[in-house]
Amino acid sequence: MCLPSMSCGRTEGVIKKIIREIGQECTAQGQTVSETLVAFVVKAVVLDPRNDFNVDQILTKKDVENLIQLCVTRLLDTTNPSLTTIQMQVYFDMNYANRAELLSEQHRVLERRLAPVVRDITESRPRVQEEMEKLYRKIISYVLLSSGLGSPTDIEVVREVTAALQSVFPQAEMSTFISLSKKKKEQQLKNLAMLVTGIRLYNKECRKGGSGIDDLPAILNEAIPSATQTVDEGLSTCHTLAHRYTALLESMQEDQHRYTQLSSFKLKEALFNVRQYEAFLCILLSDAITSAQEVEKMNVQFAATMQQLKNTVQNKVSVDTKEVFPLFVALSNLWSGFQDEILLLSFLTNMTNTLQQFSEIQSQLFPEEVLASLLEGVTVKTDEERIRETMGTRVNVSDFKNREWLFPDTTDNFDQLLIQYHGFCAHAIGVKGLTLPGNPAIGILKHREKYYVFSSPEAAYIFAQDPDKFIQLNIEKAKEHAELIQLLDLRHQFEYLAPYTQARNTEKWLMKPTTKCDGSTQTDTHILPPTIVTSYEWNEWELRRKAIKLANLRRKLTHAMQTDLSHMRRENSTQVYLPKDVSTQTKRDSSSNVPRPQIFLEGLRGGSSPTTHMVKVDLTRAVDET
Repeated sequence: MCLPSMSCGRTEGVIKKIIREIGQECTAQGQTVSETLVAFVVKAVVLDPRNDFNVDQILTKKDVENLIQLCVTRLLDTTNPSLTTIQMQVYFDMNYANRAELLSEQHRVLERRLAPVVRDITESRPRVQEEMEKLYRKIISYVLLSSGLGSPTDIEVVREVTAALQSVFPQAEMSTFISLSKKKKEQQLKNLAMLVTGIRLYNKECRKGGSGIDDLPAILNEAIPSATQTVDEGLSTCHTLAHRYTALLESMQEDQHRYTQLSSFKLKEALFNVRQYEAFLCILLSDAITSAQEVEKMNVQFAATMQQLKNTVQNKVSVDTKEVFPLFVALSNLWSGFQDEILLLSFLTNMTNTLQQFSEIQSQLFPEEVLASLLEGVTVKTDEERIRETMGTRVNVSDFKNREWLFPDTTDNFDQLLIQYHGFCAHAIGVKGLTLPGNPAIGILKHREKYYVFSSPEAAYIFAQDPDKFIQLNIEKAKEHAELIQLLDLRHQFEYLAPYTQARNTEKWLMKPTTKCDGSTQTDTHILPPTIVTSYEWNEWELRRKAIKLANLRRKLTHAMQTDLSHMRRENSTQVYLPKDVSTQTKRDSSSNVPRPQIFLEGLRGGSSPTTHMVKVDLTRAVDET
C-alpha cells in the first residue's frame, strides 16, 4: 500500500495514524479492539479484490477514508465468523508457546523474582554474630521461595525448612560460605535448595513432615485426563459442525434452489472458523498427550528414587552424604518436573477455555433447530468416510509425463512429508471454497519442491494439468477470506504479512520486511603459516614519527654513573659453568710380562783376606723361557 510522496518514516506514521483512527472509531461505538487485530483487518481489507484497492498504487485521501470506513464496518460486525476466526488466530499466535518456550520463560521469571534475594545474600558481608544470623534467615527464605513448597508465612513450613537446612548446612559453616566468590555462593544456594527440597519430600513420604506440600502426582493424574477429555469433546463438536457445513456447501453447488436458499448464510466463513478451531485444539491435544507421557515417566522415576533412598537410609543413625545427597537432588529435580507439568496444564486449560469463546458464534448463527432443518434431505459425510471412499484408488502415473507422484509403498518417510494447505485438498480450496480432507493414498503430487494431496482422483487429475493455475486460485481465495492465510499456512505467499507473533509493532503488518536468516560458517584455523609482517606500517605519519625518532637517537648518548652510597644496593649476579666429568675409553686392554730379575752378590762382607773378592751370580731367566 503506497501513500503519496512520503518517505518511509512518514509512511509508518500515516499507517499508525490510520490504525489509531480505526481503533478510536470502534471504541466510540462501544467495541474495543487491539492494534494488532486492527492492523490485520487493514491488510485483509486491502488484499480483498472486491474492495478495489491496488497495493501498487498511491492511495488518495478518499481511498484512506474509504479504507477506514470498511475496516470499522468489518470490526463492528460481531456476527461475522470471519472476524471471530481472525480474532482467534491473533489470540493463539500472540499467546501460545510450546513446552520448551513456556518452561524457559517461567524459569526466567522465577530467576528474576529471586534475583534481589540472591543479590542480598551474595553481596552481604556480616561481621558480627547478629548479622550472621540475619544472613542465615535470608538463606532460609531463598530456599523456601525457590522450591515453591509451602508459604513463607506458614510457621510450620519455615520451621521444617530451617531444620532441613541445618542438617546439611549448619550455621557454623557460615564463615566458609561468606569467604566464597559470588558465583560459587549462587551455585551453593541452588544446591542447598535442592537438598532441602529432597529432604522435605523424603520426610513427607515417611510421614515425618511435608507441611504445605501438595500431592502433585495425584493432582496431575486426575487433571490431565480431565483436560484431555475437554479438548476431545471440543474436537468432536468441531468435526460434527465441519461435516455438516461441508455437506450444506456441496448441496448449494449441486442445486441452484439450495444455493438461493442458503446464500444468505455465511457457511464458508463458519466452516473456516470451525476448521481453524479444530487445528488449534489438535495442537493443544498433542501437548496434553505429551504432558501425560512425561508425568507417567516421572511417576515411575520418582517412586524408584524414593525407594532407593529408603533402602539407603533405613534406620541408620548416620549415612554417607555421597550416597544420599545425589538421591535428594534427584527427588528435587523430579518434583520440579511435576511443578512444570502443573504450569503447562494450567496454560493449556486457559488456552482451551479462551478458544472455546471464539467458537460460541456457531451456536448463535446456527442453532441446532435451524441447522437440523437445513440438513433435511442432505447426506452428511465424515472426513473418515470420504477417505474410505477413495482408499482403493490412486492416480495412474503413466497418464502424466512431467509430473512426479509419491505413494506410500514407494516413498521413504512418506508420513513425514510436509503437505501444503495443512493436508486439505489443493483443488477444492480455490475451485469450491471447501476444506476437504486430502487422501495421501491417492497420490501426493510433488510440484516445485512442494507436496499436494487431493480428496479424489478426479481432483488430482484436474489439478495436475495446470498446478500453477490452481495454486493462484487458492491465493485469490485467501485474499477474499483472509483467515485462510493462517488456516492454510499461506504466509509464504504473503510475505509482506508478518506473523502475529512478530506484530509487536503494528506497522510491520503493512510493510514488507527484509528477509533475514541466521547463518554460520566454520573454517580451519591457520590453514597456511602466518605471513603477517609485524614491522609493516601503512600510516605515512607513523613512518615519519619513527624516522624522526631514529634520527634523534643518532645524536643521543647514554650516560651512567655509580656513587659510593649506591653501588652496594645494586643487584649483582654471576653465572658459572659447573665442572663436568671427562673420561676416555680405549678400544681394548693390553699388557706385557718380563722375567723378574734375580741377581745375587757374594763376598760383600769381606773375609780374612785384606782384599775383598765379590762374586756376582745372575739367575734371571731368559725372556723366551717365561
